[in-house]
Amino acid sequence: MLGLFKRSHVFNVHGIDFFYILALMSESELKALVSLLDDEDGQIATHVQEKILSLGTEAIPFLEKEWESNLNPTVQGRIEELIHTLQYDLVKERLKKWYSEDEKDLLTGMWIIATYQYPDIELIKLKQDLEQIYYDAWLEFRPDLYAFDQVKMINSVIFNKLKFGANTKNFHSPGNSMINIVLETRRGNPITLCVIYLLIAQKLKLPMHGVNLPNLFILTYKDDNHQFYINAFNRGLIFSKQDIENYIHELHMVPQPSFFEPCNNLEIIRRALRNLIMSFEKMGEHAKAEEVKLLLIEISDGGDLGV
Repeated sequence: MLGLFKRSHVFNVHGIDFFYILALMSESELKALVSLLDDEDGQIATHVQEKILSLGTEAIPFLEKEWESNLNPTVQGRIEELIHTLQYDLVKERLKKWYSEDEKDLLTGMWIIATYQYPDIELIKLKQDLEQIYYDAWLEFRPDLYAFDQVKMINSVIFNKLKFGANTKNFHSPGNSMINIVLETRRGNPITLCVIYLLIAQKLKLPMHGVNLPNLFILTYKDDNHQFYINAFNRGLIFSKQDIENYIHELHMVPQPSFFEPCNNLEIIRRALRNLIMSFEKMGEHAKAEEVKLLLIEISDGGDLGV
C-alpha cells in the first residue's frame, strides 16, 4: 500500500471509481491507473497522469516496475515522463530547502545537482568517497609546512597519486558537472575539480576558497599573511594576483573585485548550474537545459542568469 490519498473529486471512467482507487492505492488499483495512460480519450489520460503525480515520489518504484513489465511503448513513454517529473520535482524541492538554509553546505548542493541526472545517488556515498581522498591527503599532510608546500602536497595526492585531471577530450559533457561522475572517472571541469579540492583542503583546516573568474573557476589560499591562487583544472598550478590581472587584460575586460576575492557556496552552486546549462545546450539537449535554468531561478535572487 502506498498510503491514503486525499479526495479532490470523484470521477468514473470505464466503470472504475477513481476515488476508490486513490483512497486505497493498492498495487492492483495502481495497475488500473497505469492501464489507462494510453486511453483514446486524452482527457482521461491527463486525469490519470495528474492523479499518479499527486502520489509523489512514493509512486516511483511502482512506476519503474510497471515500465519493465509493460510492453506498450506508449504507456512506457508516459511512465518515463511521469518518473522524470516526479524526480525533477524532488530535485527542485531539495534545492529550495538547501537555499533556505543558513549554512548552505557545498557538498549537499553538488549532490542535489547530481541527482538531476542520477536520482539514486546517495549523499552518504559521496561523503565516503571524499573521506577516502581526505585520508590519503591527511597521511601526507604536515601542518608545519609553508602554505605553498601544503598546496603542493595536496596537488601531489590529488593529481599524481589519485590521477584526477581535466576532461579536455569531452569538456562539454554534462557528467563533468556531476560530482559523483568526477569522483568515479577522476575527470571533470574546472568547478567540479575545484569543489573536490576545496572540500579536502577545508577539511585539512586550510584557508581555501573558491573564486569566480570569467570562463574559469579557481581557488585561493587566503589568510592574514598570504594570498595566492590555484588552478585545479591545470593540476593545481599556483599563480599570483598579477597573473589574474594579465588574464583579465587578455580577455579585454575590466577587473572586478570578485575576480580576486573568495565567493560563497551559493555562488559556487549557481556557477555549477550555469555550467550544466551550457553543457546541455552544447550537447543539443535543450529541454534539459531549460529545466536546469528553472532550478537556477529557484536560487537566483532575481539576479543575472547568464552562463
